[in-house]
Amino acid sequence: MRILMLSKALVSGPYQKKCEELAALPGVDLTVAVPCSWREPRVGELLLERRYTKGYRLEALPIALNGRHHLHFYPTLNRLVRELRPQVFHIDEESFNVATFQAMRLGIEVGARCCFYNYANIDRYYPPPFSLFERYTFRHARHALAANQEAADIIRRHGYTGPLSIIAQFGVDPQLFAPAGEQPPARDGLFTVGYIGRLVPEKGILDLIDAISYLPQSVHLRLIGDGDQRAVIEARIAERGLASRVTLQPWAVDVPAELRKLDALVLPSHTTRTWKEQFGRILIEAMSCGIPVIGSSSGEIPNVIDAAGLIFPEGDPQALANCVRQLLDDHQLRADLSRRGRERVLAEYTQAALARRYLAIYQDMTTLS
Repeated sequence: MRILMLSKALVSGPYQKKCEELAALPGVDLTVAVPCSWREPRVGELLLERRYTKGYRLEALPIALNGRHHLHFYPTLNRLVRELRPQVFHIDEESFNVATFQAMRLGIEVGARCCFYNYANIDRYYPPPFSLFERYTFRHARHALAANQEAADIIRRHGYTGPLSIIAQFGVDPQLFAPAGEQPPARDGLFTVGYIGRLVPEKGILDLIDAISYLPQSVHLRLIGDGDQRAVIEARIAERGLASRVTLQPWAVDVPAELRKLDALVLPSHTTRTWKEQFGRILIEAMSCGIPVIGSSSGEIPNVIDAAGLIFPEGDPQALANCVRQLLDDHQLRADLSRRGRERVLAEYTQAALARRYLAIYQDMTTLS
């Protein structure tokens, strides 16, 4: 099966592991098209890494309007599509984007079965021409892929009636994100709760700091990351008198090592008018390391965690503190969640598991009339 995948996200080397796993499956002839770089707002320019490239062709293309999520496109994509004439064209973009419209038209011209990928979980009205792009995509796509349940619901409300799968865009490497060993009971020692990610208001970090103030002195907090809210976070730590119990450090290169230092990982995200948690990748990374996770009720977090962690109502520091207290007091619960998290990742969220699911979807696309 000749598969062409177009994805700006695959400039990131670690994500390319999914492509290696997909290319290793029987009957797969995979080409992946990526930009030479992608300018991610609030992050900066991400240059193409070539880290996991075994078994498939990784083609770097020029990109126009780099950094404009809904407006960018690929001036030379037509040549690649006509050269390859793929049977399946996986367009790793939202249904209403210019790049999706461009790629879908080119794929249809050569007889490819096309799919698209939606992350957006806030329902919005798309003015022309974006609404027209979305209608065209819905009319011609053989399959829709959604990162979360709310994105899937939005696609349906907007008029898509074809096959649809909720599936993570990328998984984790379970050998890299692996448990350090059995977690010891936190009795006389410290119990370390952690957050790793952007320091921005929508991530709910102030709730996590407040929650620590309700907990015993043996509970410490490690905040790892950078962002616009750093000064506000430092002020809240001082206001709560928690300077000796909270460590605030810049973004870590070795995320698995940092995760293995924790007794629990918390993602306390807040839903806003324009944003809610779309997935929460750090959750599956922590679960893969056997670290118990606690998440707020924002967006897709409860579906990602399922029965492998604890959920609290977003914006409720006292409820979050109660979840931490459960783990602090119940070593068996911690051990059970550690095991369940690792098992859930191995079954659903490794790059290899996702590659198998994607191939099954592609096979359906080519066999269904």
